[in-house]
Amino acid sequence: MDRDEQRRIVEALVLASPEPITAARLAELIPYVKPAKAKDLVNELNTMYQEQDRAFEIWEIAGGYQIRTRAEFSGYLQKLQRVRPMRLSRAALETLSIVSYKQPATRAEIEDVRGVECGPVLKSLLDRQLIRITGHRDVPGKPMVYGTTRRFLEVFGLGTLKDLPALRELDELAREQGLLPENEVAEDAVHSAEEEMAAEESGQEAPVEAGATAEGEPEIVEPGAGVEDEAPPIHETEVGEISGPEPEIVVAGNAAGPGDDPKPQD
Repeated sequence: MDRDEQRRIVEALVLASPEPITAARLAELIPYVKPAKAKDLVNELNTMYQEQDRAFEIWEIAGGYQIRTRAEFSGYLQKLQRVRPMRLSRAALETLSIVSYKQPATRAEIEDVRGVECGPVLKSLLDRQLIRITGHRDVPGKPMVYGTTRRFLEVFGLGTLKDLPALRELDELAREQGLLPENEVAEDAVHSAEEEMAAEESGQEAPVEAGATAEGEPEIVEPGAGVEDEAPPIHETEVGEISGPEPEIVVAGNAAGPGDDPKPQD
């Protein structure tokens, strides 16, 4: 079997797989191919797509490979798809950000950062399979601890959790887009969050200020999240259609390829 034939098989498997397929799985299915060679074949395919100016490419997501359309075509594909993109409220996005950066985190730790009760939001994120219960903390009461899921990586287009942007990068991006004022209060919030993460790695305790959360992705509005804090109630009018005063921004703007689960876009 020559290399061209191996590339075609890789392309077919990545295209047909309903979820990101790993290099190890490709090596199992293709004769005389090891995981390292499977990665090389994927890179060769992407090079070919770029040279041919194709409308799609292979992404490395959630530890595997998946074909997705390029970002510039997302507007056209949204018109084609009847399913609306996933939307979350500001409260849900803040809670998800805290879990992703502090995991494993208990409900009390999340509420300590946000400064409000987070029970309904955590349940909503669990229902959407963006977070999961990873175990129990070995303290009195045995509280549950939460972490993100593989679906979280797929929805936000991340290969691993290491691909999450640093908190300082988020602060600079927010300032560029006018989402944060140019004052010392915003800087203190980010610096406090960075000190907390550094303290956790060294096994020390660090003070946590309410509101020092990381917002690495655009906000989405989710039905039923109105039981939260300052956000006004949000009412569901149709399946996937939300009405409410809070602005809505689509998550995972890249349109899904043939193997994508359409649910991240609802």
